[in-house]
Amino acid sequence: MKAIVVPQPGGPEVLSWEEVPDPTPGPGEVLVDVAASAVNRADIMQREGHYDPPPGAPPYLGLEVSGRIAELGEGVQGWQVGDEVCALLSGGGYAEKVAVPAGQLLPVPAGLDLVQAAALPEVTCTVWSNVFMTAGLRPEETFLVHGGSSGIGTMAIQLARNVGARVAVTAGSEEKLRRCRELGAQILINYKDEDFVAALHEATEGRGADVILDNMGAKYLARNIDALAPNGRLVVIGLQGGAKAELDLGVLMRKRAAVIATTLRARPAQEKAAIVASVREHVWPLIESGQVRPVVDRIVPMEQAAEAHRLVEASSHVGKVVLTRMAYQG
Repeated sequence: MKAIVVPQPGGPEVLSWEEVPDPTPGPGEVLVDVAASAVNRADIMQREGHYDPPPGAPPYLGLEVSGRIAELGEGVQGWQVGDEVCALLSGGGYAEKVAVPAGQLLPVPAGLDLVQAAALPEVTCTVWSNVFMTAGLRPEETFLVHGGSSGIGTMAIQLARNVGARVAVTAGSEEKLRRCRELGAQILINYKDEDFVAALHEATEGRGADVILDNMGAKYLARNIDALAPNGRLVVIGLQGGAKAELDLGVLMRKRAAVIATTLRARPAQEKAAIVASVREHVWPLIESGQVRPVVDRIVPMEQAAEAHRLVEASSHVGKVVLTRMAYQG
């Protein structure tokens, strides 16, 4: 098969579409003939040499795919060859084929095609596991997501609004904030022009956010804690702003607040399977009813993954940038 390989760490130009060995499904796995994948920040970090795949994962980029089942490994039940699926991966999505643990498969939601479905696994599993399973966002609470126009952000807005939370976002342009408002965000903060802590406190009469989903890490840690409401929960899922910062435990204790740092990619297969099962139960009905939808900014041929990486690094997109195989390009 062919896959996007990274011969050495570097910029988008190092990505190359080359012949590689075909994967073989092991016990409990299925082989997926890939229709599409999608670009995530983790892919860029891996390309740059900062984020190695976990042990046993394919060395190729790509944390999600859609496609059709081509082969069943030993012991797999509940799936058939030819089923249209999307899947959460530990790697290997930028390829013609990938072997996937059966517990990380999801059916393509009714009403969506394979290309749209490729934009779902990583964002739905990330948002659902962190905002709802871990932080326990409840109706009428205030939820802040940084980077509201990103793939994670656009999904988080929709799911939080669906449970009846009040949604605040940060974004870097008025156009991105407009798109966030269309998805259901109510508190719109341009982080280039405003201090998000002050803006959030003004909008909530000084209370702050009950749950914050953060991809910046160290750079925002102190300000995020300032922005938390009493009993608030800060969930850190990215380190775009660094990994080390001072934490004032006194502020945290006075607010009776919690800081939670999580990753999805390196979790054991059984934990991922539990998350995927919960997403299928709670999120898939919302997608199939049209209450929640994937936001796809643009579709790029998989062979042109370098261009897709440039687009994501420029942060000019809203939602997801999807990579498609030739046979699935509309």
